[in-house]
Amino acid sequence: MSTQPPELPPLPAPSGDLRASHDDREAVVEQLRDAAAEGRIDLDELDSRLEQALTSRTHAELAALTADLPRPTSPGARPPLVLKGGAFGVSQGPGRWEVPGHVIAHGGVGGVKVDFTRVECRLTEVAVEAYGETSGVTIVIPDSWAADPSGMDPGTGGLTDETTPDRLPGTPLIRLTGSGGMGGVVIRHPNRREQRKLDSNPTQS
Repeated sequence: MSTQPPELPPLPAPSGDLRASHDDREAVVEQLRDAAAEGRIDLDELDSRLEQALTSRTHAELAALTADLPRPTSPGARPPLVLKGGAFGVSQGPGRWEVPGHVIAHGGVGGVKVDFTRVECRLTEVAVEAYGETSGVTIVIPDSWAADPSGMDPGTGGLTDETTPDRLPGTPLIRLTGSGGMGGVVIRHPNRREQRKLDSNPTQS
């Protein structure tokens, strides 16, 4: 009586032969657009590479499209932005500023305002640690962004969340943690005065 040898498990595919996901293709598309904006490739080549990126099936095919481009730096790898209210308070924004993956705001005795309304942010999430302390922290996000304040300790000053859950695809989620302290923490969308200013100066930097 003959016995059949046990079947061996299939060998794993080489990493380059792994199937690419929608997110993988989108990351390459963003890298190609950045390269064109920096003058590394011209618009005709951009169109050609974008078409190939959107139809690529494997990691190897995607890698070939960016092999001659510098590796993108991860925005989330930047050090945290630390804001301290001090005696006179501090405001970050509403002009354009580079958003790291982690923001830490200490209200101090002067208060802190963090305004994201004019920033361009490609991160899927931004972690914001807010400590209201004496005078509080106010965070303003665009109408298209959403916030998750579930990790926040309201403290004695409380947490005021005036944001809506209507988040547009591709926009960041603000992951809010910290403590309200005495001054409290407010997270909201632009008020009427701020919105009028945004509407009247849409390209202000």
